[in-house]
Amino acid sequence: MLVWLGMVACGEASSVSAQACPAGVATRVKRVHPPGSDTYGRVEHLTDVQGTLFFSTDSVSSAPVLWRSDGTEAGTTQVRVFPSGDDSFLGGFAAVGPTLYFFHHAPEAGLELWASDGTGRGTRRVKPLTLAEGVDVGMATEVDGRLLFVLDVMMRPPQLWSSDGTAAGTVKLLDLEGALGLAYARTLKVAKGWLFFRLEAGGTTLWRSDGTAVGTRLVARLDQGETWVEQVAGAGDLGLFVLRDGPNAEVWKTDGTTEGTVRLDTFGTQARVLGVLGGQVSLGVSTEEGTVRLVRLSLAGGGRTYVATLPNPGLDLVADVQRSTVSGGQLYFSVAYGGPSPVPLDAKLWVTDGTAAGTRALFGPLLRDEERGSPVFATGGGPVLFVAGNDTRLWSTQGAPSTTGRVVSLSPEAPVFPAEAFTRAGSRVYFSAVDETGLRQLWSVPASFSCPPGARGAR
Repeated sequence: MLVWLGMVACGEASSVSAQACPAGVATRVKRVHPPGSDTYGRVEHLTDVQGTLFFSTDSVSSAPVLWRSDGTEAGTTQVRVFPSGDDSFLGGFAAVGPTLYFFHHAPEAGLELWASDGTGRGTRRVKPLTLAEGVDVGMATEVDGRLLFVLDVMMRPPQLWSSDGTAAGTVKLLDLEGALGLAYARTLKVAKGWLFFRLEAGGTTLWRSDGTAVGTRLVARLDQGETWVEQVAGAGDLGLFVLRDGPNAEVWKTDGTTEGTVRLDTFGTQARVLGVLGGQVSLGVSTEEGTVRLVRLSLAGGGRTYVATLPNPGLDLVADVQRSTVSGGQLYFSVAYGGPSPVPLDAKLWVTDGTAAGTRALFGPLLRDEERGSPVFATGGGPVLFVAGNDTRLWSTQGAPSTTGRVVSLSPEAPVFPAEAFTRAGSRVYFSAVDETGLRQLWSVPASFSCPPGARGAR
């Protein structure tokens, strides 16, 4: 099988022979939707709880189910089946120590907070929250041993809540008037604190919460006017974010303190954070010609360094960075090339070590769609996973043609259902994908494997 991998370095390209990974690298863990089930069945909310995977399934015609898995078929079991109904759903999964917290909504009961230790007996309702219609959980995360979550209630300001796992200890902290980016998960976790953005009389501000009322406070005033949170990214204990201020993109860093919240640079066009390598944050900056230019900024200050301008495959195409991850001292990122249609005409996987010589197109085409495109997921054990073309072929790479191979072909008859929702738990990476039944099931791959056989980390 010959695949055009688009290997471009300084404008050069070559065609390479693609090899498949060893049989059995990617395996279906369990059929959680039996043959004949509703084809709209979902496998979602994959969450790592100290090495154990929790997830949920539901469909148009079946009840929502909470599951747990140890990576084996026998060890993938239903924890609790919830009442069925048009408005019955699970969401807002978050791990706090050994406990999974999640939310259940039903027409009669409204929205409820639940907790589970992975057993039926240990799965309990913590507290009913609201009977209001049009309510959803905007965010749920662990902060310093507590659950912090946001309730989005129709026609009301978002509400910030905190829970210690008891009914009495589940309390509303404040109404988030003027909160920015909550619906797009544009918040940060830095140094045992949750950071969020607000528009106030004094302009755009950054706030921090430790899960208590007294610990929810203003950190910094970012702008005297109204801006928009375009992107957030994390790098260890450091938070990075991009503010859109009119035509300008402002790149910031924060450690959760007033003194440590600093604007690094401003660009007169779109800029996207790709990741951090060696004390330098790499950005994909759009140009007037429709290409993407790689730029590095020192986290210690000192200005910008231009790395390379990525070649554009078409004169009338506009390049747009979609997703990125860091693995093995390299940055992997996907770039979509589009025209008038909302669906990109092409998409490629790029890799860089932060230098012009070490920046190259690695694979193409990737999955193309109107939203986020192919996942680019670092397993934490070396390989980076991605989805090729407009089918469901799962691939992996470690940054070179010799380490790039097809992991498994997942139901090419159903190309609109690619692999998604990648989550690492323990020594495996789990994901949702369609099998030969045409239904979504639970799959997994090891976090570390050699693909093709014998190739590991070659450059």
